[in-house]
Amino acid sequence: MGLRIVQKSVLPGFGLTMGFTILYLSVIVLIPLTTIFLKATGSGWIHLWEAVSNERVLASFRISLTASLAAALVNTVFGLLVAWVLVRYSFPGKRLIDGLIDLPFALPTAVAGISLTAIYSQNGWVGQYLEPLGIKIAYTPIGITVALIFIGLPFVVRTVQPVLQDMQKDVEEAAVILGAKRWLTFRKILLPELLPPLLTGFALAFSRSIGEYGSVVFISGNMPMRTEIVPLLIMTKLEQYDYSGAAAVALLMLLLSFILLLLINVLQWQTQRRLIAK
Repeated sequence: MGLRIVQKSVLPGFGLTMGFTILYLSVIVLIPLTTIFLKATGSGWIHLWEAVSNERVLASFRISLTASLAAALVNTVFGLLVAWVLVRYSFPGKRLIDGLIDLPFALPTAVAGISLTAIYSQNGWVGQYLEPLGIKIAYTPIGITVALIFIGLPFVVRTVQPVLQDMQKDVEEAAVILGAKRWLTFRKILLPELLPPLLTGFALAFSRSIGEYGSVVFISGNMPMRTEIVPLLIMTKLEQYDYSGAAAVALLMLLLSFILLLLINVLQWQTQRRLIAK
């Protein structure tokens, strides 16, 4: 009978750190999510279905998902442009602009919501000029999207910016010397390298937007069936002591968010595999 030699890890302490990781994730993530599931199903599956299939609930999900998707797409495009400018160009005030990108991280969301409402309302600095043109932003889905763009932009910029800084310009310059146009150079050389961080930034901005509350609650107007978002609906049910209904809506939101993020991560994984295969 041969002896089995177990090779020890070069880095010691795996058992202790793994145990701490599982304990931490269980206490912080798994147990609270399990509690939501138990609370939502505690009144029975029929009550759960009635709570999540309500017309008002479906309308709030449609508004939240549509605005979050639109904001994440806008942030993906303009976040790439902002990161490109900050990395590739030098200009006066660059450090200031680079620092302002992180402002939504530090700014309380309620302050952001009040500021955006003051700017885009009917009598606001910008809204007073848009209102005569028939463009209304505050208290509409457009206002919700604007607020979500504001809080989601840093996620894309800070995800793409390090990748741009590490990319070498030699390949781009060689492509230009060989006669490749700028769009062809971007599509064939730059975009494959930028696609994984762009997908990551999109996922981060989308996940932050779909659960955002503070910056949206003021500018949305909170009108049921029109501008009511899912987090606000959950808060409304809690204020009405409908805990099972709030848990049911939260559970549906959790499942949808998990499925969407899973699809985005699978797409990112497949993109990285294709890049490695090339």
